[in-house]
Amino acid sequence: MKNKVQLIGNVGNEPEVKTFGEGKKVANITIATNDYYINDKGDKVEQTEWHRVTAWGKVADIIEKYVTKGKEICIEGKLTHRSYDDKDGNKRYITEVVANDILLLGK
Repeated sequence: MKNKVQLIGNVGNEPEVKTFGEGKKVANITIATNDYYINDKGDKVEQTEWHRVTAWGKVADIIEKYVTKGKEICIEGKLTHRSYDDKDGNKRYITEVVANDILLLGK
């Protein structure tokens, strides 16, 4: 088995890109994916899920140059979990996709 995630969705925010000392870049975005189901009354219901995505290096460069809010993209990467203590000392947990490939879709 392999930890592999593929998502196709729309970017929910303008990318946040940071550059570190040696020119290494990281980009953070959110992606919205939609799913549909039929409820008990027979109505079609749309369900939107939001995914946090982090990309490094060349993928971060592509995101910085070509990705904007609302753009439809496909990403492939691995699912990761981490935690940190916020400013009030509360432990926070984050689940995110670390992208290792990106495909720009649509216009």
